[in-house]
Amino acid sequence: MQTGTIVSLAIYFIAMLAIGVYAWAKSTDDSEGYLLGGRQLPPSVAALSAGASDMSGWLLLGLPGALYATGLVEAWIGIGLFIGAFANWILVAPRLRQQTEELDDSLTIPEFLSRRFPTQAIPLRVISALIIVVFFSVYTAAGLVGGGLLFQTSFAGLFGDVPASLGASDYSFGIWITAGVVLAYTMVGGFLAVSLTDFVQGCIMVVALVLMPIVATLGEGGIGPMTNALTAIDPDFLHITAGLTFLGFLSAVTWGLGYFGQPHIIVRFMAIRSLKDVPTARNIGMSWMGIALLGSIGVGIAGRAFAERNGIPVENSETIFIVLADMLFHPLITGFLLAALLAAIMSTISSQLLVASSSLTEDFYRLFLRKQASEKEMVNVGRVCVLLVAVVAGVIALDPESEVLGLVSNAWAGFGAAFGPLILFALMWKRMTGAGAVAGLVTGAAVVILWIALGWNSSFLGGEGIYEIIPGFLAATAAIVLVSLAGKAPEPRRAPLSAE
Repeated sequence: MQTGTIVSLAIYFIAMLAIGVYAWAKSTDDSEGYLLGGRQLPPSVAALSAGASDMSGWLLLGLPGALYATGLVEAWIGIGLFIGAFANWILVAPRLRQQTEELDDSLTIPEFLSRRFPTQAIPLRVISALIIVVFFSVYTAAGLVGGGLLFQTSFAGLFGDVPASLGASDYSFGIWITAGVVLAYTMVGGFLAVSLTDFVQGCIMVVALVLMPIVATLGEGGIGPMTNALTAIDPDFLHITAGLTFLGFLSAVTWGLGYFGQPHIIVRFMAIRSLKDVPTARNIGMSWMGIALLGSIGVGIAGRAFAERNGIPVENSETIFIVLADMLFHPLITGFLLAALLAAIMSTISSQLLVASSSLTEDFYRLFLRKQASEKEMVNVGRVCVLLVAVVAGVIALDPESEVLGLVSNAWAGFGAAFGPLILFALMWKRMTGAGAVAGLVTGAAVVILWIALGWNSSFLGGEGIYEIIPGFLAATAAIVLVSLAGKAPEPRRAPLSAE
């Protein structure tokens, strides 16, 4: 890697650390400040923070790679996600912002659920917190693997003279430097640092995703020559319905259902400055997402044409973003583009670390160990929990072939099925009971796990597989409705149940 690229990445890392220090001085005096930024996020920061923590490296690696390999038909996943995100802003954001504040200023999703259903407070907090901590440890490991692979590709040979017995490698270096920078600003600055860095990272990501497909297309002489190159590969490459079956379409667009149950995304709604700021945040967030998704699709399509016409071998289609960054730009700009990829990875890791930490501190430590802990103590415990989750994730990530990474592709469905119907009904259906909430949470997670274990997401009844979020979401919905209707109607809301 050339010096200019290293300089760009160094500037990026320093900027993230500086934001962490700023946030530390502004909002880490108490738990609400450390975990939710004092509920004072401006609409623009809340919107881009939700978007950046959502998209992760998938936006710059996974989606372009799928389009590069298969064609425009893979864009249906992006379309489903866009629709799901918009519905999330309409249905969940305003209600969650209002109700979490009304229910004794709930700071975490498990805490909100326990106060919404006080008769099942302990089971809801414990089960939901366990799901969050376990899945986010795995999710974080996947992000660290992305950082490791990026450094392995871009810094090849950096540790060439170091004995392998010492455990140093380009890959492990990438894991720990990514984890180290994320830990530094997350532990120091808490939620505000995570949200502000997400804002900056979201801006970097969208600029990179607009710039790269334009440069790649112009490098091929414009849209016409690019289209000709792609149709020569496959006449159906640019057809959005080529080879699309009903089940394939359904499995793609139902990715959007996952949004309702992603704790690291919906927690941003709880932190928006005020209820009246939600529409503004929604408009900013959806505009950002639309541009980013179109840019990501453009990277895959234009990247395939560029690689084919110039005879560039691309062994792994998901590295097309990195290949184009190295081939098309000056080293300083390449560093900026690689910083965009790191931004996508780090924004999600930091959000997941903080949500997992908040569940450990508020839903385990305060609930069972130190009910009367001071605010300063809770903030410090939160920092320790961030470190612990990161270390566990880093150890998992050291083996890029670990089987746990296969489970990460299903975690979106797990969260979406377990928490999605639960959050929607909790916010919108007064007849829902605590028993129904527990039934929906357990059923959604169990059906997803069973569906994956039986391999029905790959092949169902000898035919095409069905994405596990569909049966999981439907089963959780049925469990919530049936169990709630079978029980006694809940009494009107009253003061929340004490943790004691």
